[in-house]
Amino acid sequence: MDFTLTTMVLLPLGLGLLGFIEPCSIGSTLLFVKYLEGKSPTNKLSQAIVFAGTRAVFIGLLGVLAVLVGDAFLGFQRAAWIILGAVYILLGLPYLIGKTQALRLSLGLNLGRISPLRGSSLIGVFFGLNIPACATPLIFALLATATASGSTGATVAGGFVSLGLFGLALSLPLVAVLLFKPGGRALDGLALLSQRLPFWTGLILIVLGAWSIWFGMFAKLQPA
Repeated sequence: MDFTLTTMVLLPLGLGLLGFIEPCSIGSTLLFVKYLEGKSPTNKLSQAIVFAGTRAVFIGLLGVLAVLVGDAFLGFQRAAWIILGAVYILLGLPYLIGKTQALRLSLGLNLGRISPLRGSSLIGVFFGLNIPACATPLIFALLATATASGSTGATVAGGFVSLGLFGLALSLPLVAVLLFKPGGRALDGLALLSQRLPFWTGLILIVLGAWSIWFGMFAKLQPA
């Protein structure tokens, strides 16, 4: 990888914004929006910033891991897609069958034991495990560089910066929306849809989960 402005900054940011609308990322966004439901505008914005920052740092660390372990990272990423898909399905089933009360109570009690900002950080770490498919060009470029030159300080730093910026861009649209009051109200309306349309909410989560599992098991990961 030639560490230029394009490969280090512009390409990761562009692919991250594209990743925001990928199926596995949409599921992550919907769940985080639900987590923000009922909070004040300032609280929503601060938690979204923490979520975005934590997710970016964690994905950046995954970039370092990719440089250090090489092709073995692809197996790790496949497992992450499968695990996240299973989580989507497990969360979607109660909505699909109309049994959401126990789910809301369980999640509420568990998240209520920690501070809101720490909760956003933990969610950022968990969803940071899921690197959307559009990041594969960055990952393959990192693997090729590490193979050619070894895990030097430059390649390790490059892996952190490029994947970190990619991870930041994955959440930037959500933060941008929350900068404006109408955006916050729109997200509240989106979160309320899970109560008004529980069957369709569950179905969407299950479809996204099935897609994530399929991708983790069968997608061909190879350099373009």
